Amino acid sequence: MSDGVPSVERVSGTGIYVRGNDIDTDQIIPARFMKVVTFDGLGEFAFFDQRFEDDDTETDHPFNDGRFQDASVLVVNGNFGCGSSREHAPQALLRWGIDAVVGESFAEIFAGNCLALGIPTVTADQASITALQKRIDDSPDTTITVDVAAETVSYGDETIDAAVDAAQRTALVDGIWDTTALMRSNEAAIEETAAELPYL
Repeated sequence: MSDGVPSVERVSGTGIYVRGNDIDTDQIIPARFMKVVTFDGLGEFAFFDQRFEDDDTETDHPFNDGRFQDASVLVVNGNFGCGSSREHAPQALLRWGIDAVVGESFAEIFAGNCLALGIPTVTADQASITALQKRIDDSPDTTITVDVAAETVSYGDETIDAAVDAAQRTALVDGIWDTTALMRSNEAAIEETAAELPYL
């Protein structure tokens, strides 16, 4: 931990999957739900247009499945979080209950927005992701451990070799991912530095 920012070395919990490549941020949180003053309550609108028909009938989307309602590890496929750079997408996932995302690949800005919330985005090969999604579907109570420091994803007797962006890994493990909290906790040092600047 660094100055009150928690280290995120590992995340454990049950899983939920969303299958498909190129799932963009508009699918994760439709634009009409972004007209909010705070992010509170945004989780209920995650994947809204995939979860409900026009007449509000529920679809068979995993986020509607009672088996996954307490899940905290989201498992996805390729180029997840592409499209608009809206920070509301990871905010919605966080408020739904997601603490880590494991996938084949992520859009760069989405991964950066996740990091700002302390949510690891961990990558693994397609075969491993497919197998993990199947395991979640077959055994929803399986505990999945995302080890950011060791760069592995474990469940049951399986351990997947994963990858975490080096800068993300350092920020999470060293507890320096929350820059706002770091600035607040070092206010005296910031004021001291500011006082020494000739143009202030």
